Amino acid sequence: MKYIVKRIQEADFGCEERPEGIGAMVLLLLRDVAGHEIEFEVQDADLLAQDINEGDWVFFDKDDNIHKE
Repeated sequence: MKYIVKRIQEADFGCEERPEGIGAMVLLLLRDVAGHEIEFEVQDADLLAQDINEGDWVFFDKDDNIHKE
């Protein structure tokens, strides 16, 4: 299924720090073609590596890795 990226925001770890070995995470607000919205957390480095920005269409592979369409 494909989604449009509606919002990208820094993930909230509350008063805890990021777990060791885990890169900076972002929270995505995604909307599918039927208009349903979901939130999904991914590593910021994955978005940067693929130049994924708000307004881009994305999909997830069988391992839940994000890809720009």
